[in-house]
Amino acid sequence: MADMSPFFRSRTRRDHLVTLIRKPGCHLCDDAQVVIEKVCGDLGVRWEQKDITQDPELHAEYWEQIPVVLVDGRQHTFWRVNEDRLRKALTD
Repeated sequence: MADMSPFFRSRTRRDHLVTLIRKPGCHLCDDAQVVIEKVCGDLGVRWEQKDITQDPELHAEYWEQIPVVLVDGRQHTFWRVNEDRLRKALTD
C-alpha cells in the first residue's frame, strides 16, 4: 500500500502546540504548568506560556479564567488542568 499524501495524514503529536495563559503570582497557574510540562514532556509536544498582564487582548478575553490552556489555539480548559484529559487531547 502506498503512503498517503501528507494532506490526508493526521497530525502527529509533535505538530501540536499547548499554550498556557497565565499571570505572575498565580498558584493555579503554577499547578497548571507542572501538569503541562509533564504531559508535553512525556509526549514530545511543544508548549509555550503567555503572560496575560503583557497582552491586552488575552487579558480582555481570559482575565476571569486564568490559567487558561489552549491546544492548537483553541481553548482546552481553564482554572485546573486534568492530566488525563490533556493527554487524551494530544493523542487522539
